[in-house]
Amino acid sequence: MDSTPGSPGGSSRVEAKLLNEACIMVPNLTEDRHKGQAGRIGVIGGSMEYSGAPYFAAISALRVGCDLSHVFCCKEAGPVIKSYSPELIVHPVLDLDNAISYIKPVLSRLHVLVIGPGLGRDPKVLHTVACIIDHCRHNTVDQKKPLVIDADGLHLITEQPDLVVDYPGGLVLTPNAVEFTRLASSILRESWSPAPESKADNLMALASCLGPRTVIVLKGSQDLVASPHHILPASGAGSGRRCGGQGDLLSGSLGTFLCWALVAGRDVECKIFPEITSQRMVVAAYGACRLTKECNRRAFSIHGRSMLVTDMIDQIHNSFEALFGQ
Repeated sequence: MDSTPGSPGGSSRVEAKLLNEACIMVPNLTEDRHKGQAGRIGVIGGSMEYSGAPYFAAISALRVGCDLSHVFCCKEAGPVIKSYSPELIVHPVLDLDNAISYIKPVLSRLHVLVIGPGLGRDPKVLHTVACIIDHCRHNTVDQKKPLVIDADGLHLITEQPDLVVDYPGGLVLTPNAVEFTRLASSILRESWSPAPESKADNLMALASCLGPRTVIVLKGSQDLVASPHHILPASGAGSGRRCGGQGDLLSGSLGTFLCWALVAGRDVECKIFPEITSQRMVVAAYGACRLTKECNRRAFSIHGRSMLVTDMIDQIHNSFEALFGQ
């Protein structure tokens, strides 16, 4: 790599390369493609208290460009999520006693799982989610399925990190500052340092502990995308408005980008970091971060303090076109 993020002008040059690689990953819209080739995404989340988050993630995945978006939620959340949009395929089974038997047959048809939006912390539901991750790790058909983990999904792996250590299919975590502190202090233990100047070391150390196919997106005023070997900024102007649901837009759009990077885009050769296995995941994470910031900027320019995440979702098309040209 001809420059590093810490060198003068290095960050902007690297980001330009990342944006170009993200553009290359986007599948062309041609008439010879069939439904499902651009991605089948599963969102695992949605509880009695939180029905909006899985909807925001799933509809964002669709708006970015996947073909089919499934939601696996608790029974009480199902009718609510269905009422939000007929575009989503909703499975209200997550809190059933035999939930895993309903979910497993669908998993083989999905390219990427987004785990955590609106999940809640019911022990029974978290046990089911742990079984899903374990199935994806060990099942021959599903073991290369990438995972995006956010929100209460991060709480689960903070408590049970062995679920995702060296996960073979590719793992992207999207913590905010508080969630990252909990994760890093729990997993790194004595090597964890709360000092602000240790943020970069903590990020890379955590990614390294979780395995070579792990990427961590630390959300903030400037998102940071970290692999075990690199930390990259995902700049782009957003706004000072922090309404609920923005992280769900990020995780859902990341699910689609990750699908394009690891499944639909296998014929695309990424050349940013040829020495690491997580290179395509880094590009996918960068693309989703830039898109989310751009949606925020555009929606805020229209709605100001009244901006909601639904206003950001309405800006996905224009933001995507401006950044990726399609």
